[in-house]
Amino acid sequence: QAEEELKEGCARRALQLQEMGRRERLLRADVGRAKEQLESFKTRVMRACSPAAAAGVAGKAVTEQQVIEKVRQISDENQQSREREKCLQEELSSRLSKEKEVSANVEVFRKSLQELQ
Repeated sequence: QAEEELKEGCARRALQLQEMGRRERLLRADVGRAKEQLESFKTRVMRACSPAAAAGVAGKAVTEQQVIEKVRQISDENQQSREREKCLQEELSSRLSKEKEVSANVEVFRKSLQELQ
C-alpha cells in the first residue's frame, strides 16, 4: 500500500512537472513576443525621431540616447503648449468678459441717449 501511495505521488509530481514545463514554454514564448514588440516599437520611435535615419541617409544613424532626448524635448514642448493654451484660454475668457461689460455699458449709454432725445 505504501508503495502504491509512493507511485501515485510520483505520478502526480511527474504531471506537475510536465505542467510546469508547459507553463515555462508559454512564458518564454510570451517573453519572446514582448521582446519583438518592444524592438518594433523602438524601431518606429527611432524612425519617427530621425526621418533622415529612416530614409537611410548615410551618417545619420541616431543613438537611443538621442531618441530619448528628442522624446523628452517633444514632451517638454507639449507641456509648454498646454500651458500656453491655458493662458490663451484665460486671456480669451477675460476679453469676453470685458466685451460683455462694454456691450452692457454701450446699451446703457444708448438708452440714456434715447431718453435725452
